[in-house]
Formats: sequence, structure tokens, C-alpha cells
Amino acid sequence: MKINGRSIGPDHPPYIIAELSANHNGDIERAFRIMEIARDSGADALKIQTYSADTITIESNRPEFQIKGGLWDGRSLYELYKWAQMPWDWHEPLFQKARDLGITIFSSPFDFTAVDLLESLNAPAYKIASFEAIDLPLIRYVAQTGKPMIISSGMANADEIQDAVATAREAGCDSIVVLQCVSGYPAPAEEYNLRTIADMKDRFGVLVGLSDHTIDNVAAVTSIGVGACVIEKHVTLDRNGGGPDDSFSLEPDELRALVRDANIAWKAMGSASYGQSPSEKGNAQFRRSLYVVKDVARGETFTNDNVRSIRPGIGLAPKHLDDVLGKTASKDIERATPMSLDLVTK
Repeated sequence: MKINGRSIGPDHPPYIIAELSANHNGDIERAFRIMEIARDSGADALKIQTYSADTITIESNRPEFQIKGGLWDGRSLYELYKWAQMPWDWHEPLFQKARDLGITIFSSPFDFTAVDLLESLNAPAYKIASFEAIDLPLIRYVAQTGKPMIISSGMANADEIQDAVATAREAGCDSIVVLQCVSGYPAPAEEYNLRTIADMKDRFGVLVGLSDHTIDNVAAVTSIGVGACVIEKHVTLDRNGGGPDDSFSLEPDELRALVRDANIAWKAMGSASYGQSPSEKGNAQFRRSLYVVKDVARGETFTNDNVRSIRPGIGLAPKHLDDVLGKTASKDIERATPMSLDLVTK
């Protein structure tokens, strides 16, 4: 599939998404700076989130609306999203900034009105967040735009992922990526079960990737080896910035390292090959081969004492040793002569 003309799939370099999320910390200039860092680091896309506290939840003092434990302990859902939301009037300048920088920008919509806003800005793709992967009406509404869709699988079981993919397809979306995801903030690497990525590709017939909430790049780079073609990571200016998502986000140097290392990993995967690689060809002469290691007179018998497998690799291959031993020399042979069949009496 393609987003903004960039091909995505196992035959193309990994598509790296820098997730801005709530790391703007209420300052649009900070958001602009993160966008610049994403572009300069080589990320393919910058992703934001489109919701307001009033579209994603309601203000309530009931216990189920209160957060207990974790990064946001003690806040209500409404307070968290009021703190974290991307102001809607920022969207147009953010999209313009992305055009100026030459980096793709798209968003995670959390309700129909968010999709409508993003459509008015000609968003080239959509991301369905993990918590919304079970919101089939939202997925259907997004799919009807005809744009590529990326779905995070955090918390979803196989049936729920299948429902999401089927809903998207039935509504007209045939460019789908499913991301393996653990919706913990931060998430322990040992819970990521990266082998699920290859299974999702086969089970659901989609492109696959990783939405990574671990605090380093090990899981993300490793995911390339099991088929991930998209990697999403939260990005911030400073992990100690005090914002809602700063503490589990990559800093600029780490984002640059992710882009570099993910591309190296993709190149290293290559394809099944058993021949000599270009960098090996110059060293092939230093493989082992059969050499005459003592002067041998015509008619003398070849033995383990005067013929050995040594480096370099100019003589007969070592597998021919049994064809030579016990035979006689066809002529006088000097020490350090590479062994060949014409030195053996027929």
C-alpha cells in the first residue's frame, strides 16, 4: 500500500511513524519543534491525535471515570484528556507545517467529528488507536473515506481484530496495517510477544507492524525480523518534560537511532541466499584447498604427509583428498604447489 506516494510493505524500508500524541504539552511551538525533529531524523510520518475531552469522555465523579495507578493516578478521565488534547484550531497550522517540512502528517480520530475535521484537511491516512479498535462504527466511518488505515491491536483478542479488519474491508478500505501493541505506558518488552506479528500477517491477510510503548528501541528493531513494515513510537523533546506522555517517549537522538537501526535491520533481512555475497568474493581465495606441502618426485605416492588441506584456496577442494591419497605423482612437484588432477598419474 501507499501513504502519500510512499510504498509500504516487506519489500520496502520500514515506515517509521513519530507519534506526537500529547507531547506538545500545550505549546504549539513545541509541537512544531517535534515535527522538525521527526523530519530531520528521517521519520516518514508525524502522527497526532484528534479528540477533545468532551468527545472522548464526559466529566463525572463516578468511580469508573477515575484513574487509579500508573502514570496518571488520581486524575479523572476528563482531566487527563483536557490536559492532553490537541486543540482543534491547531490542526490546520500543523498540517501546513508538515507541508512546509515535507513530512507526511495524519491522525488518530476518536469520533466522527474528528474524521470530518481531518477530511477537511485532506489527511492521507488514518490510525485507529488501540482503545478504539472495538469501535466498529468509527472504523466503518473511517473506511468510507477510502484512505489507508492503520489499526493498533492493544488489548484486542483475535476475534476483535478480525472484526475490525472485516469491518474496514466491508466499508471499502483495502489498504490495512495491523500493529502489534501492548497498551501499557510504558510497556514491558517481555509482554510484546513479537512472534504475533508474523501470525497476524497470515491470520488476517494484512500488512503488519509494531506500535511500541517500550522505553528503548530493542523491540522495534527486532520486530523487523518477524515481518514488521511499520513502526510507531512516541517522540518528545525531553523525557523529563512533565507532559502526559513524555516519560515513555523517544528523545531526538533515540528517534534518529531508531530510523537508522530499523533500516539496517531491514537491509540485513534481505532474501534467502546461499551464494557468496559481494563482500565475500575477495576472501574466497583464502578458503582451504589441497596443496603439496613437501617436494614430491615423479612416481612417488601422495600421502597425508605430503598433501594437506591448507589455506589459500587455489588448489583442489578438500573433498577430493581421498581421490588423491594413494595415487602417484605424474611429474616432479615442488613444495607449495596447489594440487590439481593433472598432477595425479592416470
